[in-house]
Amino acid sequence: MTGFGVATKDHNNAKFTVEIKSLNSKFLELNLKLPKAFSDKELTLRNICSKDIERGKVSLSITVERANEGDKGATINQNLLRHYYQQLKEIDSSLSANTQNLMQIALNMPEVISYKEEEVDEAEWSILEQTFQSALTNFNTFRTDEGAVLRLDLELRIKNILSFFSQIDLLAPQRVAQIKNRLNTFLEEQVGKLNIDNNRLEQELIYYIDKLDITEEKTRLMSHCNYFLETLKNKDANGKKLGFISQEIGREINTMGSKANDAQIQQLVVGMKEELEKIKEQLLNIL
Repeated sequence: MTGFGVATKDHNNAKFTVEIKSLNSKFLELNLKLPKAFSDKELTLRNICSKDIERGKVSLSITVERANEGDKGATINQNLLRHYYQQLKEIDSSLSANTQNLMQIALNMPEVISYKEEEVDEAEWSILEQTFQSALTNFNTFRTDEGAVLRLDLELRIKNILSFFSQIDLLAPQRVAQIKNRLNTFLEEQVGKLNIDNNRLEQELIYYIDKLDITEEKTRLMSHCNYFLETLKNKDANGKKLGFISQEIGREINTMGSKANDAQIQQLVVGMKEELEKIKEQLLNIL
């Protein structure tokens, strides 16, 4: 499920920012970007995310902006730099190499440039953790709001399927009379009305109509749709369960279509399939 959450907090001339974004994914894919000073907290953050987020391609970005950024800049060991440069100059002169970048070579020599390691205390980690929790709360609120919209859309799609179903329920009984009339007309034209064996015709009709009966499919479809709506009301993560139910709904719709033998019912079945495809697309966004 897509989501977004951000939070900032100021503390001792430093600004802590946490941003969490997610895209759809079947599993939890967590990508963390955090300052080196807090690298030892990565496992803690991952554990919290795995419990709270559950699923999605998640990007967690943490930045710390300090007012005194210049204090942690690089330091050049001037004595060591002079020593390296003098040696390089002497070697270059003795070899008549006329090298143009001796200073750059000297700067790249070991221990000429050193970087001050940023140090953080537990107070700063506490501030960062609070900021992270705020961002996570905003992130989950975003996903909850999106989930509410998705729920309304899924309920609408199921109701549309049930609306098509009610029309099929009215049309289905009419098929028996239509099939009987078509067969009678065909036999009268081919063998004559007087030569029709009515007993045999009734037997064939019973067999044929039984093959086209969709009573069981209608019952199961109604049951699956109601179960889908009940599952939507559950507060637990039911994305996969809803996916399984939608597969069963599709199976009953397909069977009804294959048994329909009626143009109007086939059109309604197509409408049901369209609604079901929209449901399946939206289920990709649900945990």
